Amino acid sequence: MHQAFVASATLKPMARQLLQDRTPQAYTGVETFARKHSAEDAGSLAWLALGYAHFIDRDYAKAVDPLSRAKPHAGDIGDYVAYYLAASYLQSGRTPEAVAALSAFDETFPQSLMLRDAHVLYASALLTDNRPKDAVALLEKDREPIRSDLELLLGRAYAAAGEPAKAVTVLRHLYFTMPVSFEATVAQAELQKLASTPGISPPAFAEQKSRADLLAHAKKFAEAADAYRDLLRDAAAPDRPSIQLALAEALHHSGHDRDAKQLLDSVQITSPEIAAEKLYDLGEMQRAANQDDAFLQTVADIRQAAPTSPWLEQALLYAGNIYLLRHDYDKAIAAYREIELRFPNGPRSPYSHWKAAWLSFRQGRTADAKTLFEQQIALYPESNEVVAALYWRARLAEEDGDAIMAGAFYQKIIDRFRNYYYGPSARERAAKLKAADDPPKTDPPHYAILDRVPPLNAAPITQDAAPEDNLRVQKARLLENGGLLDFAVRELKAAAEEEKGSWLPAEIARMYIDVGRYDIAVETLKRAVPSYFAVDLSALPRSYWEALFPKPYWTDLKKFSSDNALDPYMVASLIRQESEFNPNAVSNKNALGLMQLLPRVGKGVAKQEKLKHFSPQQLFTPAINLQLGTRYFRSMVDQFGGFEYALAAYNAGDDRVKDWQAAGKYRDIQEFVESIPFTETREYVQAIMRNANVYRQLYGAP
Repeated sequence: MHQAFVASATLKPMARQLLQDRTPQAYTGVETFARKHSAEDAGSLAWLALGYAHFIDRDYAKAVDPLSRAKPHAGDIGDYVAYYLAASYLQSGRTPEAVAALSAFDETFPQSLMLRDAHVLYASALLTDNRPKDAVALLEKDREPIRSDLELLLGRAYAAAGEPAKAVTVLRHLYFTMPVSFEATVAQAELQKLASTPGISPPAFAEQKSRADLLAHAKKFAEAADAYRDLLRDAAAPDRPSIQLALAEALHHSGHDRDAKQLLDSVQITSPEIAAEKLYDLGEMQRAANQDDAFLQTVADIRQAAPTSPWLEQALLYAGNIYLLRHDYDKAIAAYREIELRFPNGPRSPYSHWKAAWLSFRQGRTADAKTLFEQQIALYPESNEVVAALYWRARLAEEDGDAIMAGAFYQKIIDRFRNYYYGPSARERAAKLKAADDPPKTDPPHYAILDRVPPLNAAPITQDAAPEDNLRVQKARLLENGGLLDFAVRELKAAAEEEKGSWLPAEIARMYIDVGRYDIAVETLKRAVPSYFAVDLSALPRSYWEALFPKPYWTDLKKFSSDNALDPYMVASLIRQESEFNPNAVSNKNALGLMQLLPRVGKGVAKQEKLKHFSPQQLFTPAINLQLGTRYFRSMVDQFGGFEYALAAYNAGDDRVKDWQAAGKYRDIQEFVESIPFTETREYVQAIMRNANVYRQLYGAP
């Protein structure tokens, strides 16, 4: 395997290009390599890549030849060759050959990760070969953990074997418990064929309700609405109100507010909770229609109908936000405080307490703010807002001339929240206080409230090397050379279950970085080390940091940043937040590419840059996206006079930032940022500023 890995190193870029683009030129390049190395394992890898490329192109007949050529020297990748050859046989109508190829798969490849896939494929071939009982016997032994393709095939096999009752049981379970899967739609058609089977009872109400709820949870609202309508026909009187409410919510989310309102009018109030949910649903439609005054009246109605309902908790949060956007801060504070008073253990209590604290601070109620900041630390020490409470309590201590208290609070941020947004400011301010009190005049007192903030619960991470003697690791490396990255990652994960050590996340990230998928590498390590931004650089291996904060397209990024007098690390941080360096990213608002530019924005900036024959498709080209994106961001910096303002406008729009700037005076930019009323925008700005600081720590001067 090692020899094959070395010999196939030059195949890697060609295979990657083939599986990415599948152009005639890419096919030719890999085939030339395969023929040149036809007597070697490296040649088998190239033939596998060719066959797999044809397979994902659904050109199954063409896949057969390269996969057949791969067999003689396939060695340890033989299971992948055998599986896709059999699948190509089956898809191209050569069933006997598929059956023959799969009949000895278990015996030939007992350790293969493809075993279960091969069983499903073999059962499909047996069913096509009119051997349904053999298919049933094979599949019944392999049903856990459940997977939708296996269940569909098993249901079909039972039906073909003359056991319709068992077929219905299997297919119904698939249809009702996995409704979002493609196979569930097929199962519905199969169940309709079996509807007249004697002795088959109709599905239970609970099954139907579960399916409808799963569809709604998956945001398949149109399908959920159909399912709830069906339920209403059979619902007993006690169940009708809750089903009607669920249907109204599905109708609202699928754009049918008129029907939803008519339905809500017909809901019979059987309990305070039903009354609260009905009113909340009405309020949701009012908010969507920007009928804020009507919504605020609905909140009052919910309070009257069900003062302890969770629906009121959420409605009060929305009410507070409405008052906040209206700059009616006293009413906003009252709404946020009501949440905490009525629902002290509710999920929205920490955030609501913080908003009341912050608005009190902004209103100049310093004594209230001090108390509320300290309560945030004492009552909600693990909340997302505790670092802000620490920072601004320290700022107030500074303003009071209490440098010792301020320094202690800043030090807690430095120790516990090092690379958070407030980390650099805390370090800077603490250093000034220390310089002013050098040598210290007194021993600092102990502030017990700081003990409430728990230490970071994260074990140190060392980067173990991937176990080179593990056959799955070697197999993964070989598959990587063939451009078969999904297979390689699957092998690595299996190897990690066999071997101890913390090498897996870094190895997966390395593979994705190598193929230019920086976004997947970033997400891989975010999941592996979710608290990475709280620790010092020395707490993680260098490779982790470089994967979390990569520098792709750096030559162009640095050039266009310099052309527009921008810090390249700020631009890199913006890109990391917008697209995680995926040049093909498309947002739900149709923003495109690295810097997520809307086509109309790209067109306007292209005109300024004298870029001729511009088309939105060019925004997927990294250099062009960077050229236009940096120019556009520079225009925002010039318009607003600061990076934080420009970032807020980049995310939320110019008009909103102007409104926020006009909302009052701010001590400094940190106070403006914390005052941004949109959580998404506030966290966006803070994250980019935070990450730019990490880039500078990692790489020094750009």
